[in-house]
Amino acid sequence: MPTFLLISRHTPENCPMNNEKKRKANLAYFNKMDAWSKKYKVKMVGAWSVPNEHLNFLVIEAPSLEAFQKISKEPEAVAVGATETYEIKMVINKEEIMKILRQTK
Repeated sequence: MPTFLLISRHTPENCPMNNEKKRKANLAYFNKMDAWSKKYKVKMVGAWSVPNEHLNFLVIEAPSLEAFQKISKEPEAVAVGATETYEIKMVINKEEIMKILRQTK
């Protein structure tokens, strides 16, 4: 199953810790993740934040790029994304790297 690393940034004025509208949008986004997991067969592996840098990392497993992209069209994701910039990377884990290294000659 493909794994995606979502790296997002927001400005201090759009920080959910300080901005009530953004806080509500983020809570709605994370509250919907269980429903999206069932609907799109995706799994949030984890989420991390660097508060002082307004930087966030989400790791999501999805059956396909299309399934991952469908989440971004959900209203709650659109609301959060309106004040964020994103980088999205398809990543592989250590086990997959080891498999590739063992097969490489």
